[in-house]
Amino acid sequence: MSTNQLVDQFSKAATNVGAEVISVDSVAAAADYIAGKIEGFVLVPSFSSGARFKLKAALKKAGVAIEIDRLRAVAADAEAGITGVNFAIADTGTLVLESTAEDIRLATTLPPKQFALLDPSKIVADGLDAVKPLRQMHQRDSRNYIAYVTGPSRTADIERVLTIGVHGSKELFILLVPGISADFMEM
Repeated sequence: MSTNQLVDQFSKAATNVGAEVISVDSVAAAADYIAGKIEGFVLVPSFSSGARFKLKAALKKAGVAIEIDRLRAVAADAEAGITGVNFAIADTGTLVLESTAEDIRLATTLPPKQFALLDPSKIVADGLDAVKPLRQMHQRDSRNYIAYVTGPSRTADIERVLTIGVHGSKELFILLVPGISADFMEM
């Protein structure tokens, strides 16, 4: 499948499970989009592609209040968390994040909104195509956390009533940013 076909399939699947998928042409454009969606502050844990493309500076320039140091202390009050993505799975609309770092887990589970920056070149067709990068992650560090995020958090374990946002974000925004990172081992 071509990259465009994978992006189309991924976008449809992610939208079907409640995520919003937005194409932007740069990290600055992503920061501007985020600025238009929030009023409070956001958690910005350290991740390599974000650092390389100066995400924190772009967010500040766009007028976004960010927290980068005391994530554990303020995570419950943050409006959003922003992370990169290791790769995504097209047929289910799933994001895969190596989230061993506590700050990544905090940014993806506690705030009501999650913004995920994904390079479209890191979308694989299905779970079978995900095996190779997953093996690489576990070979690099056999004791790591891998998060699979498919749409906003949902559960129906309380009286079988579907509830959004109990174990994670209520809203998931996937920002497709070409060229941010083609390395599946890098977030």
